[in-house]
Amino acid sequence: MTDKSLVASGKRTIEIETQALERLGNLLDESFADTCECLLETRGRVIVIGMGKSGHIARKIAATLASTGTPSFFVHPAEAGHGDMGMITHEDTVLAISNSGSTDEILALLPLIKVLGIPLISMTGNPESPIAKSSDFHLNVGVETEACPMGLAPTASTTTALVMGDALAIALLETRGFTSDDFAFSHPAGALGKRLLIKVSDLMYSGAQLPRVPQDMPLKNVLLEMTAKGLGITTVVDQDNNLKGVFTDGDLRRVLDANIDISEATAKDVMHADPLRIRENKLAADALGIMEERKITALVVVDENNHPAGVIHLHDILRAGVI
Repeated sequence: MTDKSLVASGKRTIEIETQALERLGNLLDESFADTCECLLETRGRVIVIGMGKSGHIARKIAATLASTGTPSFFVHPAEAGHGDMGMITHEDTVLAISNSGSTDEILALLPLIKVLGIPLISMTGNPESPIAKSSDFHLNVGVETEACPMGLAPTASTTTALVMGDALAIALLETRGFTSDDFAFSHPAGALGKRLLIKVSDLMYSGAQLPRVPQDMPLKNVLLEMTAKGLGITTVVDQDNNLKGVFTDGDLRRVLDANIDISEATAKDVMHADPLRIRENKLAADALGIMEERKITALVVVDENNHPAGVIHLHDILRAGVI
């Protein structure tokens, strides 16, 4: 095949699957709403089952549901017939995915699902199939043609099933009022989860690690405090521990450029007054935003009385995966 024919083949596949999705939108009706209501009323979990390529789609749908506020997991139909049926309880709902609607491994489970007395939702390409007919709710994900020129490899049909699963997950998410905080709770190890969960207090240096000097401290001693704490910054406070300023490595360079006598200067003489600050209950991502905007590497953390409570450093935010 030439490059031109390869590109043409790729475009043809995309066009076929795009048409399948347009048709899917036209097929959506009240049964979709009924299915959503069933899932919202489920007290247990949504058990998603499917064989072969439909099984791969089922796994993804279960994962999407679980991460967006609808407890769900995948059960392999063949394994269910050999013990995994015990994973399904009387409070669950089963979502069966089968393009043909006549997958033997799923058909074998139908009597057991009926014995449990739990709802069965099916997602098939044939509303007249045995699985569809046995279901309490059916979603038609049928396609007129597969992208495979032989009509054998599941392509358009798996795409429509996947998109229908996404449609269910998002409809349920919106109905439940699922928030970004809820999503972060389900994704604590991901970048988004870290942005929404990690607070300034989790990363700041406080207590004995907090660099702090009085306003009248000689600059040479200020430098010793900065060196000892190793953050490239120190807070400067008055006699009541109110934050009055900061002194940083950058300020030291400016002092040297200005030929200021280090032996005579005090912290008050060289500090940057009224510095940027943040509260410890704020998100580390907020601190990162301030640092990026103002091109600084450390930020003072203050309490409700404007007393220094800590220092948060850019390197620790990035090391924690907050990006």
